Amino acid sequence: MYKILVVEDDKKLYEFTKEYLERYNYEVFGIENFKKIEEEFEEVKPDIVLLDINLPYYDGFNLCRIFRRKSKAPIIFMSARSSEVEQIRGLEIGADDYITKPFSLELLLAKVQASIRRVYGEYSEENLEIFSVNGITIDKNTFKMTYGNKVVELTKNEFKLISKLLKNTEKVVTREELLEELWDESSFVDDNTLTVNVTRVKNKLSEIGIENAVKNKRGVGYYITFEK
Repeated sequence: MYKILVVEDDKKLYEFTKEYLERYNYEVFGIENFKKIEEEFEEVKPDIVLLDINLPYYDGFNLCRIFRRKSKAPIIFMSARSSEVEQIRGLEIGADDYITKPFSLELLLAKVQASIRRVYGEYSEENLEIFSVNGITIDKNTFKMTYGNKVVELTKNEFKLISKLLKNTEKVVTREELLEELWDESSFVDDNTLTVNVTRVKNKLSEIGIENAVKNKRGVGYYITFEK
């Protein structure tokens, strides 16, 4: 069940939205204290955010920037500000969509469903068989990694790790998250297993000409960077 956080101070609109979306098996949360929106966002960890712009204590555009730094969850603005300039601004700072008030709940639902399909469903990056980051191409069909004219074959664990790191380029991925990627009902996975596989990933990157891209954040995890 997807969690939706509705950041809206119009109580009637929030209640209508909550009641309607819950009919379609979404778990809907509102803001209890508009002075603590960031804290409530962290607590809920929503899969999608419906965000007003004119709010008590906060500006929705600023909140969008804050949320985007913390999460990849789709953000849909719901606002009475209908000018093209406002809509462009919202999309440029990280929102996924923009709906102007008044709107039909049917249209809102369609936008929610489209965002979820794109980010989590059939169109999501997670489900791509082939993807590229910074010139590195990973092919899930062949378990091959390509860079320029160089190609290396990856084991299943190497593929899982390099995929996770590339999809989070410049961000630290915790050891716990990486261990979860490697977890398999048929095999035992521990810290040593992770360390060995990270070393193998570094070696495979070196084979295709990429040196020192995987870094260790001591006590936390690993990240991949292409900064010189």
